[in-house]
Amino acid sequence: MQGNFSYHNPTKLYFGDDSLNYLKDELKNFGPVVLLNYGSGSVKRNGIYNQVVAILKEAGKTVVENAGVMSNPTLEKLRDGIKIARENNVDLILALGGGSVCDYSKAVAASVFYDGDYWDKFWLKQEQPDADQKLLPVGCILTMAGTGSEMNAGTVITDAEHTFKVGHVFDDRLMPKFSILNPKFTMTVPDNQMKAGIYDIMNHIMEQYFSDFDDNTSDYLSEGLMRSLIVASRKAVKNPQDYEARSNIMWTATWALNTLIGLGKHEDWMVHMIGHSVGAWTHAPHGYCLAAVSMAYYRRAMKPGLAKFVRFAKNVWNIDGSGMTDEQIAEAGLEALKNWMLEIGLPLTISEIGATPDMISGITEGTICYPAGYLDLKPEDITEILQESL
Repeated sequence: MQGNFSYHNPTKLYFGDDSLNYLKDELKNFGPVVLLNYGSGSVKRNGIYNQVVAILKEAGKTVVENAGVMSNPTLEKLRDGIKIARENNVDLILALGGGSVCDYSKAVAASVFYDGDYWDKFWLKQEQPDADQKLLPVGCILTMAGTGSEMNAGTVITDAEHTFKVGHVFDDRLMPKFSILNPKFTMTVPDNQMKAGIYDIMNHIMEQYFSDFDDNTSDYLSEGLMRSLIVASRKAVKNPQDYEARSNIMWTATWALNTLIGLGKHEDWMVHMIGHSVGAWTHAPHGYCLAAVSMAYYRRAMKPGLAKFVRFAKNVWNIDGSGMTDEQIAEAGLEALKNWMLEIGLPLTISEIGATPDMISGITEGTICYPAGYLDLKPEDITEILQESL
């Protein structure tokens, strides 16, 4: 392994179909006022909301609700949440939902006690909260597998007015204090959200995997996670109520983005940068946006990253490679990736998720470019990738 790093992940996880039982124990560690963030109401329809509120009330907590957190949380919604938290002197933010609700809750937690322009400081300038700034603690009860937000400090917020979607990874002070992962809760999400989550997981791993050429332990971990996800995804698409498959997907999602497999890596998040901008324009599920630009991006990265793409083909997709050139092996690996994406029902083009040719200039403008992985992309390269992805 190359480079130097430190590793610290303070999030406590409770995993399994009994995991919600541990919420009452965690609540003892926090003050009396809980801000409960959740989405459009599916948690009420499936009964999870009632279970959580009953535990909160039994613990003697004052529950302040903030419903309507959307799949791509907006700056306007962030402002609403900050206002609610400030007016009610909140002691704990509890995110009930998928990764967007978790992301959003961390964004609120970071901003409540900041007196300046939090959007400018944290998202536009990508700065961290000052060392002496107070931050609200966050807990997560996850209902969808995909983002890994339950065990990292990442947030993604969309400025809808300017069609700009941007992520920011805070330091470990903003990692959830605890997260509750019940795979049964993920069985209630719509089919398209399950599939989008599956590809989000896959792409999180690939963005960390496709960089560097050294013999890195992180890459061996990544290959195992990808192989597990491929097997579990096929089972889950055929039978969404397969507990074993859904639990493996959920656990893989957590380890795909809790910073472990990125250790000692330069990493490459350009598919996410492009996908964020596509999402800001189309409002499609995040995983679909990533899938729609991936083939064009990775075909471009294949030549400078050939050795890693050969390894990907052999170790993840079991490509034999006998009698084949390295280029042919790498291409076979990408073809296997594409076929798996088609098999589980993912879009391969941005036109499938609502993008039109006239949006390309705006999507390009909204994409943050930087040297990453095997490529050093400029705006004109982003335009070409988007055109190839139509």
